[in-house]
Amino acid sequence: MIVIIMGVSGSGKSWLANALAKRTGWPFAEGDDYHSDANKAKMAAGIPLTDDDRAPWLQSLHNVMATWQQHGQSGILACSALKSTYRELLSESISPLKFVWLDPPREVLAERLAHRQGHYMPLALLDSQLATLEPPTEVLHLDGSQSLDEMVETVLKYLVKP
Repeated sequence: MIVIIMGVSGSGKSWLANALAKRTGWPFAEGDDYHSDANKAKMAAGIPLTDDDRAPWLQSLHNVMATWQQHGQSGILACSALKSTYRELLSESISPLKFVWLDPPREVLAERLAHRQGHYMPLALLDSQLATLEPPTEVLHLDGSQSLDEMVETVLKYLVKP
C-alpha cells in the first residue's frame, strides 16, 4: 500500500505523514526534498511554479513510489498533488495507492505559514496554491481539525478498506 498525503502548503502533510510512518514503520518521502534548487529559489522569491517546473519533480516522486512498489514495500509520500493531472502522473501504474487530502480552512493555513521557519514556501504563495488546487474525489478528505492521533487512526482505517 502506498499513500499520498496531499494538500496545499501548510496543510499538515509532513506532520501527518511522519506520524503515519512512525506508526506503520513504512518509509516516508517528503516531496519538498525532491524540488530542484531552481524551484526552491522561485518559490522563495514568491514566484508560483508552472506545470513545466513541476513535471520533473512529479516524475522524481513517481520514481520513489515505483521503487517502493518494485521492492514490495509500502510507503508514505507527502506531496501537494494540487491538480488531477499531477495525481494521474503520480499514480500511474502504482497500486494499491490511496490519497489523503488535508484541507484546513485558509485562515489556519495562513497562520501556519506565517509562523513556519526555515522553509522556502512563503505565505505569499498560499492563494496561488489554493487557486491551482483541483479538489480530488474518491479520497479520504480531512479538514485537519482532529488531533494528530485521531487523524492517524482515521487514515489507518481508510487504508484497510477495499
